Amino acid sequence: MSERTVTLKGNTVALAGPALKTGEAAPDCELVDNGLAPVKLSSYKGKVTVLCSVPSLDTPVCDLEMKRFNQEAVKLGDAVRVVCVSTDLPFAQKRWCGATGASAITALSDHREAAFGKAYGVLIPSLRILARAVFVVDKGGILRHVQIVPEVASEPDYKAALDAVAKAV
Repeated sequence: MSERTVTLKGNTVALAGPALKTGEAAPDCELVDNGLAPVKLSSYKGKVTVLCSVPSLDTPVCDLEMKRFNQEAVKLGDAVRVVCVSTDLPFAQKRWCGATGASAITALSDHREAAFGKAYGVLIPSLRILARAVFVVDKGGILRHVQIVPEVASEPDYKAALDAVAKAV
């Protein structure tokens, strides 16, 4: 099995965890919300869920991406949940959401165990951050879209993710 990698500003970095594929069951794991409460991803079953993995909300591309997904989440309505996952501390996520007015997305922290990063194959162990990725999970918990962005400093393919959401709703 070959090592999976992405680049970060042109430098190759290894990813830990499996290479998930569409049609597979979305892994469950426990993250932490902005109030420090544990949240299992399985609690979103029954809604289409967009899982956006980002390195840090305090970087320009992550900021831009999550502002865009917040705008999209407003249009998507209650049948869809948009979740931002990073290894940022919950306090930093809460500050970012408040400062940007991002009230239509849910920010969850993977700082404790990197459980999401390991389960979804997006952990960059050398930096203990997550690679940029977008996963769309249908109401039954099946992956309908998987994009690991090849260059972490680039934005994801919004159209492909939103098209997957439209098909899953």
